[in-house]
Amino acid sequence: MPILTFPDGATRSFDGAVTGRTVVEGIAKSLAKRTVAMAIDGSVRDLDDTIEADARIEFLDRTDPRALELIRHDCAHVLAEAVQSLWPETQVTIGPVIENGFYYDFHRETPFSPEDFPAIEARMREIIARDAPFTKEIWARDDVRTLFAEKGEHFKVELVDAIPPGEDLRIYRQGEWFDLCRGPHMTSTGRVGTAFKLMKVAGAYWRGDSTKPMLSRIYATAWANQADLDAYLNRLAEAERRDHRKLGREMDLFHFQEEGPGVVFWHPKGWTLFQSLIAYMRRRLKGDYAEVNAPQILDKALWETSGHWDWYRENMFVTKTEDDRVFAIKPMNCPGHVQIFKHGLKSYRDLPLRLAEFGSVSRYEPSGALHGLMRVRAFTQDDAHVFCTEDQLAAECLKINDLILSTYADFGFDEIVVKLSTRPEKRVGSDALWDHAEEVMTRVLAQIEEQSGGRIKTAVNPGEGAFYGPKFEYVLRDAIGRDWQCGTTQVDFNLPERFGAFYVDADGQKKPPVMVHRAICGSMERFTGILIEHFAGHFPLWLAPVQVVVATITGEADAYAAKVVRALEKAGLRVDADLRNEKINYKVREHSLAKVPVLLALGKREAEEGTVSIRRLGSQQTRTLPLGEAVASFVEEATSPDRRRADAVAETVPSSETVLDSHHGESPVP
Repeated sequence: MPILTFPDGATRSFDGAVTGRTVVEGIAKSLAKRTVAMAIDGSVRDLDDTIEADARIEFLDRTDPRALELIRHDCAHVLAEAVQSLWPETQVTIGPVIENGFYYDFHRETPFSPEDFPAIEARMREIIARDAPFTKEIWARDDVRTLFAEKGEHFKVELVDAIPPGEDLRIYRQGEWFDLCRGPHMTSTGRVGTAFKLMKVAGAYWRGDSTKPMLSRIYATAWANQADLDAYLNRLAEAERRDHRKLGREMDLFHFQEEGPGVVFWHPKGWTLFQSLIAYMRRRLKGDYAEVNAPQILDKALWETSGHWDWYRENMFVTKTEDDRVFAIKPMNCPGHVQIFKHGLKSYRDLPLRLAEFGSVSRYEPSGALHGLMRVRAFTQDDAHVFCTEDQLAAECLKINDLILSTYADFGFDEIVVKLSTRPEKRVGSDALWDHAEEVMTRVLAQIEEQSGGRIKTAVNPGEGAFYGPKFEYVLRDAIGRDWQCGTTQVDFNLPERFGAFYVDADGQKKPPVMVHRAICGSMERFTGILIEHFAGHFPLWLAPVQVVVATITGEADAYAAKVVRALEKAGLRVDADLRNEKINYKVREHSLAKVPVLLALGKREAEEGTVSIRRLGSQQTRTLPLGEAVASFVEEATSPDRRRADAVAETVPSSETVLDSHHGESPVP
């Protein structure tokens, strides 16, 4: 007699096993008509599944966020049926749900192309309109294998052979067409709806193995309604407009070329932007961190001790010298920082010791994974390692959190999620150490959310920690709603002990320090790419690689233009002059394409009056100001957020002269 508990707390008992469909139809026909699936104790299931024991039950309609994965999963089945109905010789393989959609891999002599999409989409709409029910059948393994072998579906046979013994094999039918699938599915193909679109086609090796056949992969997206699909397509169009690779060319920031795959060729403007970011981060660390620099290449023995040789060898660039020594270019900075910590005896009084490095690291990434600044083989990390005692761990994690969040705020990121990743199955360190670290970080996570007043969201990723300790991951959302994981705070019990690093505690005993790995931007190259896309190249004045362009309308203003440039440079602004014999409208278009924030147009009148005509990026309006007033306003605007805060603090602290003057001729108050 199963007793089912509903979301409102109400319960209902049944004389025996019952299907979800029977339950919902017994409540209301209208509810049954809307329902596409159910959740039993939180697990999404087919509506026709049998419930045999007490459980919590929920009914899902298409608007439930959990139904979106079902819509995409079912749409993948519809795509496969459509393809095989149009090209019967095609073999289907797998079609998983991915972020924002799904893909399906097909084996066909002639690969698919976007020209095939209209016919496929039309057939998919026909299948959806037929509204055939999804029905599940449990088959014996040998019968399923024979079925697909007779159909010539050799990839499905291989999938059957890969399923562990003892597992049920499920066949889902949608009318005459069927597929091997774990499920669950919605009630019928009609529930998929028509808010889908085939996006692109690509080649993919079967099982990702280059020795296996090449398949034709069709990517698609599917949503609960047309409005959501349109919004997604608009986001894609906006993302394409903001693509940092495109903007990098237009703004003359950097380039890539085949002779250096995955490494950046920085142009002067791009390098200025990159160094502005580094300078900003250096200012943020000043007073708290000691900046160091560890060697770029180190003997294999060090990487064996650290564990990277076993855990990370395939991602390392390795070289062998004539004397048969094997070296690796560093993929990360942490082993080098432990060596610096070990140099000289450390006392508990020296802790916490914070070491920072803008270290160049190199990691092998497959060619197909490289993506502009977002995925490179050589990059700079804003890396730091804090060596502390266990008692100091909570305070250090909070201090790092404050630094990370204020940094993101300075760049305009205000939607942040902090995720705590806990112990994985394979790990080092005792359970007691993990218990302590996770307890500390859970407490810190609660404080982060509380101190932000709920502005910062938090989450827990069970089992996703590093093998050496739990970690925080900082995920920021950009201007068009995309999430980027950038900052991390990782607790490490492993590395100091492996290298024999220790400090002398108050009791005179040697103890290994807790090592906290900390990154804010992560890869500075990737963060630069994120910023380019976040701002669409329209950088705030303090970040813009070229802040002002002085452009002449006529050659009569050349001498005055030189004076304006000198005034701007003297004020510390980054300025270029454009004295070419071109029409001013041509110059405006060119510098607008390069996303220069401020253009000063100078003609005979401006030269005579000592003024400048100001045009802002993205505006058709001009404003005329005296040169001195304009320079002062640009200097104020180009002051970085961290310097504004420092100036504000300085203004609130009275100088020694002011204090002395306030007591002149008076006795100090006791």
